[in-house]
Amino acid sequence: MKFLSTAGRNIRRSPYQAVAAVMVMMLTFLSFSLFALIIFSSSKIVTYFESRPQVIAFFKDESKQGEIDALKNTLNESGLISGTKFVSKEGALKIYKQQFKDDPVLLELVTADYLPASLEVSTHKIEDLTLVSDTLKKSTIVQEVVFQKDVVSKLTSWTNALRRIGIFVVIILALVSVFIMATIIGIKISQKRADIETMRLIGAGGWYIRLPFIFEGVFYGVVGSVVGWVIAMGALFYATPHLSFFLRGIPVFPMPPIFLLELLGLEILLAVILGVFSSYLAVLRYLK
Repeated sequence: MKFLSTAGRNIRRSPYQAVAAVMVMMLTFLSFSLFALIIFSSSKIVTYFESRPQVIAFFKDESKQGEIDALKNTLNESGLISGTKFVSKEGALKIYKQQFKDDPVLLELVTADYLPASLEVSTHKIEDLTLVSDTLKKSTIVQEVVFQKDVVSKLTSWTNALRRIGIFVVIILALVSVFIMATIIGIKISQKRADIETMRLIGAGGWYIRLPFIFEGVFYGVVGSVVGWVIAMGALFYATPHLSFFLRGIPVFPMPPIFLLELLGLEILLAVILGVFSSYLAVLRYLK
């Protein structure tokens, strides 16, 4: 374990370079953490909307229950439907009262006669929404059809765009981190060239000389990843109450602790890989 003490001594002797290396890695993994949290949240929101009733048909007042049941059977036989829910006028009034329970004026203005009965329909695939919507619009008992295809499609496209942007930004930052880490460790190797030559003269092996520098790179990477993750968690903790209020009804927050711990584990693993890779580049360049 001599190489560990040597790596620790190298870090203590050049604290400013160590701080610079940690800061660079921290920025990389802070960006990684933030994009991971945003993409995870966006995916949860998309899943939520995909599982909601995506097509809602509002019936005319003169519609008969038998006609509504026949329309439901037609939809179920199409094989496109994952579920249906009929909401009567009385049920619509209950929903209305629940939504406006704090506004007695609005509650007094509306009775069940003012609200139409409706049929909420979910499909297996977003692509099937248009077909279901067209079927409902052709029915003589349907007054209006509302569906959320545009909402889900836009959310999906935004999530995919965020994923691509996040991957691009993290890759650029990772390359910059590798370059800076390799430069910093290369400078340290140059500063210890005399000591390295002495160790070679007394028979020290190549890996005995290289390992302290490689572990130094791993140290910078791991510390930077943990600090970046902690900062991202602090931002998440601060933003959760505000985002929970804004996204009330959508089960995104609080985020599962297991996901956050898995994110930390993944970042530490990537940090070790980046640390080893950048250190090894410096070793190959300066320890020929």
